[in-house]
Amino acid sequence: MKRRLCVAALVASPAFARPEPVQTAESWPPDLTAWDHDAHADLRAVVVMQGGRVVAERYYNGEQPTTLHDIRSAGKSITSLLVGAAMDRGRISGVADPVLRYWPQARAGAFGDVAIEDILTMRSGLAANDEEPDSPGNEDKLDAAPDPVTFMLGVPREAAPWSVYRYNSLTAHIAGRVVENATRNDLEEFAAEVLFRPLDIRHWAWGRDVSGHPKGQGNLSLTARDLASIGEMVRCGGSFHGRRIVSAAWMEQSLRPHVMIAAVDRYADGYGYYWYSKTQHVGGRDAPVFFASGNGGNKVYVVPGLDLVLVVTSSAYGQGYGQRRSEDILKAVLAAATARGAR
Repeated sequence: MKRRLCVAALVASPAFARPEPVQTAESWPPDLTAWDHDAHADLRAVVVMQGGRVVAERYYNGEQPTTLHDIRSAGKSITSLLVGAAMDRGRISGVADPVLRYWPQARAGAFGDVAIEDILTMRSGLAANDEEPDSPGNEDKLDAAPDPVTFMLGVPREAAPWSVYRYNSLTAHIAGRVVENATRNDLEEFAAEVLFRPLDIRHWAWGRDVSGHPKGQGNLSLTARDLASIGEMVRCGGSFHGRRIVSAAWMEQSLRPHVMIAAVDRYADGYGYYWYSKTQHVGGRDAPVFFASGNGGNKVYVVPGLDLVLVVTSSAYGQGYGQRRSEDILKAVLAAATARGAR
């Protein structure tokens, strides 16, 4: 019954459109041993869930089920969930609100009048681009700043808000500060209250900036299984084991692509509120995939049409092959899942 309730929540939204049901076949569950001898010894874990239960799980290169792993920028997607949780509780009125409504100090910077939605979709208009080392708001400069707030307030505007997508970590840090101010709570403590404990996540670590604030842009460490629980909650439209965690309306809004980014990102078609989307073409079928993504190939893939959640953790930080390998794993799992539907 719980799974049926989960499915009902998903089909109510266009973002979770489902293909015809699939049937059991010999290709399932997927064999994860193929990556035991990967050319790069930095793959850490793969967990596959279907219909709310783990169907395949493997750890590599010394990783253990209890290991906390830094998912880097995949943590931005967690920050998105926390923005939604704050909205669900009436602490944030809406994404059309400007940042300064919740962070008055932002009035002194170029982002005070920027709508929260533009912060969440990487369209703030700030001169912040993590792909360009010389960009004034590049994440390495943010991390090195002795005073993060002064640094953020000093980043200039280079375009009109909403007009252009520029991937950066600075705006996710801003989003984290908005949640803290709106909820009058530390971001990590708020996450523990509204997300981690309800999902029975008991162990985590969250990096903080030099001023002591959790990094809304990432550096959150979780186990692969706990990441899968988060993915399962997302698959179920904000519910987990029948318990509402984040509103279905927020999940639909945050996963839905608000800007198309395929021209600048080979691994994604669209970008929502710190969540990516891409339609994978496997076995003659289209499979819409929503995912959190972090440096090194850290992924939480959610495939509602196949009742799937796939977690990949990897330490290939700064290495392009990490992203390619994770997508290869995704395609292999999707191929196994769709093959059984053809038998």
